[in-house]
Amino acid sequence: MTDSRFRIDPDALEALDDRPVARPRAGAPLDPHRRRFLRGGLGLAAAGFFGAPLAGCAPSAPAPGGRPAIGFTPLARQTDPAFDAVAVPDGYRARAFYAWGDPIRAGAPAWKPDASNDWRDQLEQAGDNHDGMHYFPFPDDPNGHGLLVINHEKVETEYLHPNGPTVRQDADGRRRRPVREVKKELAAHGVSVIEVRRDDDGEWRRVMDSRYNRRISALTPMVLRGPAAGTPGLRTASDPDGRTVIGTFANCALGYTPWGTYLACEENWPNYFVNRDAADHAGRASHARYRVSQGEVSNYYLWETAEPRFDATPDPAAPHGGHVNEPNRFGWVVEIDPFDPDGTPVKRTAMGRLVRECSTPSVAPDGRLAFYFGDDTRGEYVYKFVPAGRYRPDDPAANRHLLDEGTLYVGVFGDGGKGEWRPLVHGQGPLTAENGFHDQADVLINARGAADLVGATTMDRPEWVAVKPGNREVYVSLTNNHKRGQVADQPVNGANPRSPNLHGQILRWRERDDDPAATRFQWELFLLAGYDRDADVPDAQKGTIDGDVFSSPDGLWFDPDGRLWIETDYDDAGPDHAAMGTNQLLCADPDTGEVKRFLVGPRGCEITGITGTPDGRALWINVQHPGISFPAGDGKTRPRSATVLIEKNDGGVIGT
Repeated sequence: MTDSRFRIDPDALEALDDRPVARPRAGAPLDPHRRRFLRGGLGLAAAGFFGAPLAGCAPSAPAPGGRPAIGFTPLARQTDPAFDAVAVPDGYRARAFYAWGDPIRAGAPAWKPDASNDWRDQLEQAGDNHDGMHYFPFPDDPNGHGLLVINHEKVETEYLHPNGPTVRQDADGRRRRPVREVKKELAAHGVSVIEVRRDDDGEWRRVMDSRYNRRISALTPMVLRGPAAGTPGLRTASDPDGRTVIGTFANCALGYTPWGTYLACEENWPNYFVNRDAADHAGRASHARYRVSQGEVSNYYLWETAEPRFDATPDPAAPHGGHVNEPNRFGWVVEIDPFDPDGTPVKRTAMGRLVRECSTPSVAPDGRLAFYFGDDTRGEYVYKFVPAGRYRPDDPAANRHLLDEGTLYVGVFGDGGKGEWRPLVHGQGPLTAENGFHDQADVLINARGAADLVGATTMDRPEWVAVKPGNREVYVSLTNNHKRGQVADQPVNGANPRSPNLHGQILRWRERDDDPAATRFQWELFLLAGYDRDADVPDAQKGTIDGDVFSSPDGLWFDPDGRLWIETDYDDAGPDHAAMGTNQLLCADPDTGEVKRFLVGPRGCEITGITGTPDGRALWINVQHPGISFPAGDGKTRPRSATVLIEKNDGGVIGT
């Protein structure tokens, strides 16, 4: 029978992160993948972090030509429960540019409003839940011609199928999904590459006959490279060599490289798998520490009932335990060359396996570089990866596999704004065979457990990272954490000063000598999100925002002039957020802290994904999972996640 109640319930998913998870402790006699430090000594009072910058963390240097101007008239909060559009300030225009189901190229099937397209059609159409995104310009016309690369994080099953998802019970009473629906969901995940161009009339349009237009999905073959590739932990019955993976999914935020490739980051992948063997799950660090689903079915979609590789229950009779290692093949950075439509995506294992939100580069003039990322779960960590080699703009071949060798670090945000990057390297400190790490592959596959052992600082759901042009100052959004100060291993500290934390904060730091490869840094709070200081709410819900209030910062991006753009993701109908209105895009001055609300989205959506042209005159953002009928706006058409193009009516720079 069909069960129309089967859907991903946001409230239920919130609870998944609340399950206790054992964290390692160095030298303990238990399974090292189930031990953990209980950290002390990091608690700091919030006072003292909201005023002048800390010593050694001076205000950002002004962008060339002076401080970036924020010249638009900000919007009011949008609290209408029926609001079903995107609003921008006077003098600007916004239009849906690329929505779920749009054909990827000329001749591909058109989207059917009744959702009757099958999985083969979906492979030729825009995926669902648009998220991280980057614009890659063509060098001959960088401000008028480029490739737009877009993540498709997940699917809205109630809209993806004509009558919602089908769930039937088999003879044993187990729930089952039909193969045709699961394949459509697999096809709707992944990445889009589309060519875009400004035409002679000044209008941006898609180039439908482009050779570059491409969909990469959860059905696309890709290869594993780096220290973990080919090791026992990545081998399965379907891939005994441990070097070929089918698909990428849960692609949330993004990264890119100075050599022109895109980095798709795999975030909530643990919820797609299930290990029904409770004892095995509890003792297997690569499952338990990452909260791979445990029970009869996976937390998301029930794909394992139609696609055996998502059933990670060990099978002693099958080679390599069947598919028990399949979850180990996700959580990586996936490098995609958008300019090579025939290229095979590569999962770079040297960068570690996480519930990764982004992979943001910082490049020094001499070619030293780092990539920053957050592990987006309550009480997890901020990391960076420093390649062993240097970026060489004059030698593309030398950069081709630069991400295959380097050092993974995890952040410690200590007292007095002092920070340290601790290496996750086999044989250093507690990362030894005694504690369950027999080689570097073990460290990378269980990077969370390694970070536990070296004493990293638990953070409030680290999301996007942005690096300021010019001085390489780094900003991270910590979106919220209602468990902060409520559980022993997530105490209040300087970087996470509120209990409970319902609205999040933005942190920033400067590496010593502005060197991306440094192991010391100085950090401070840029702002606490939340209501006005004089609002009639509990003190823990009040922020330090100078300007327009918001909650739950998520996406962060610096435009070419140095303005910081902030995107939000909260439940706009929830009791603690309803007065914030719908989700927003805001613009901040990183020097003064001034914040202005630039855009409000339709009811029920998240505002995410942001990129623009080098001249700052075209901006794209993503509206994810709108709740009514956006972009049609007629109150009856299925809502569709969509990429939205924003321009200034006079053709000027966005934000001025």
